[in-house]
Amino acid sequence: MEPKLVAKPPEGEHWMHEIKLDGYRAQIVINSADDIRVFTKSGADWTSKFTGLVEAARELDVENAIFDGEAVLTNKAGLPDFDALQKSVHSDPYATILGAFDIMHLDGHDLRDVGCKARREMLYSIIKPNSRIQFSEALPGDPKAIFYLADQAGLEGIVSKRADSPYRSGPTSNWLKTKSWTVDEFELLGVEREPGKAAFALLADPGTGKYLGTAFITLGRDMKERLLKRVREHAGPPPEAMKKRTATQWVKPGVKLRVKHLRGDHSHIRHASLLGFGDEE
Repeated sequence: MEPKLVAKPPEGEHWMHEIKLDGYRAQIVINSADDIRVFTKSGADWTSKFTGLVEAARELDVENAIFDGEAVLTNKAGLPDFDALQKSVHSDPYATILGAFDIMHLDGHDLRDVGCKARREMLYSIIKPNSRIQFSEALPGDPKAIFYLADQAGLEGIVSKRADSPYRSGPTSNWLKTKSWTVDEFELLGVEREPGKAAFALLADPGTGKYLGTAFITLGRDMKERLLKRVREHAGPPPEAMKKRTATQWVKPGVKLRVKHLRGDHSHIRHASLLGFGDEE
């Protein structure tokens, strides 16, 4: 199931709320003790990259099962560290832990029509203590307070789930995600302007120059004019991979921008807006 992005968490007793873990979505399929596979959200077989999770799954007291979770690597503060996860997943198959949050099959029984709360109770019953596979607890209390605390802790956000919802693959409004905002510095690749349309800044990772997405140019008149002045002063050729893009004024490396965007969007930033220049805090 793929949660729908919303601006604030839903109210009501029929919703459960969990921390949104910042990692790789992973599905563990146990056919037998000797046949355990780990798949990513896109369906890629990453069994060899998650050897530690496979060994932890082998310790579960089940004949067969399919369950859903998020593979994460935590930092010294105990918070998920996606950058460290990206570096370790190809070099250390024992680095990650799994925050397990749902189960679809258990010992020959299809659980997808069972309500989410009941499914999670079954999942909780099979999780071992002190394992690389840990249960993603639902948090009690007011959803606004839960989200506030998650945001203050630097977490990606929270996921809210209807307690009675069945498990269905694909996007759903029975699961909702409320994400925190963050501010980062990006490299400006260029500005795209078409008559009658909003202007966008094309942004790249400052370290690698990899294109990450666009941000609305919603600055005031003065800042917008200063931005366009810098674009003219740093005019340059388009990056090789982006030559086919039209209506864009390209710039040479060196122009840094501060951008507000959703926390946890690593490969492609979303809902981004410019705040100013990187050299003008």
